[in-house]
Amino acid sequence: MSTQRSLELLNQQKDALARLQLLLDTELQQISSRDAEALISLVKEKEVLLEQIQQQDEQLSTLLPSELTEQQATLKEQIIDLVKDCQYRTQINATAVEQGQLRLEHLRNLIVESRAKESLTYDKAGKKHSGSRGSGISA
Repeated sequence: MSTQRSLELLNQQKDALARLQLLLDTELQQISSRDAEALISLVKEKEVLLEQIQQQDEQLSTLLPSELTEQQATLKEQIIDLVKDCQYRTQINATAVEQGQLRLEHLRNLIVESRAKESLTYDKAGKKHSGSRGSGISA
């Protein structure tokens, strides 16, 4: 493989990973704002980009020479750093989603508990029973 072609592929991979970083930042913002429609659109865009990155990675793994030029080695290191950063950002996003789900579950539990307390009443003997709290008196 020519050095020029390998440099071109390495630069394409680096650019794709930089785009992925931006998408992951946008994804975190959309997770935080709970913008489901925009998030679904972004996930589709991210899937396409990840497929492209995977294809480029396969090309590089078969075509990149075992001994790299200094420029190739530098680009490869930058790519590895970008991959690590994208993995880190992905973990942050996953944690944000998990925390959002926990908050929703907590809120749901509070609502259920509140409804249960509202329907809990006592009879004349002081025993608990469910039902409406109204006295049944009408004006």
